[in-house]
Amino acid sequence: MNRKVLIAGLVLVAPLVAVLLIGLGRDPRVVRSPLVGREAPPFTLRPVGGGAPVSLASLRGKPVVVNFWATWCLPCIEEHAVLVSGARAWEGQAHFLGVVYQDGEETIADFLRRRGSAYPTLFDEGGKTAIAFGVYGVPETFFIGPDGVVADKFMGPLDDAALSASLRKALERAP
Repeated sequence: MNRKVLIAGLVLVAPLVAVLLIGLGRDPRVVRSPLVGREAPPFTLRPVGGGAPVSLASLRGKPVVVNFWATWCLPCIEEHAVLVSGARAWEGQAHFLGVVYQDGEETIADFLRRRGSAYPTLFDEGGKTAIAFGVYGVPETFFIGPDGVVADKFMGPLDDAALSASLRKALERAP
């Protein structure tokens, strides 16, 4: 075999193998967001079905779980029960908000009637809030500390353990 071809092949393949090996030990659902450690983007959104608009700033003092989701997203449907039970379990200790991503208001209202909810679901017209948070796709959940600073981000469907662990990180930001 030609020695130059072998060396050229190793030079091309070795960095790829190194990158793959580094990524093997990481959880793909935990994505470092540039927002972690920074103040959460402000927003004021109207609830699905009407009512007074909800602003993130008005919820300071307690951790806030902001979940971006849609009815057409199967992982979002899977995690819905976890978020509803989490909101009930953490009632009084944390606020939960659902922010609907690229979905119709009637579809959302029907989904919530059938599956229930324990927290406000907000309509993000034009997706401006999702853009401000840098949402790649749904579901994505941001955990904001009582001080308004993003403590953690989770991509994909949450389970009870991930929800509790990320909420604890947000609680650690309490003054």
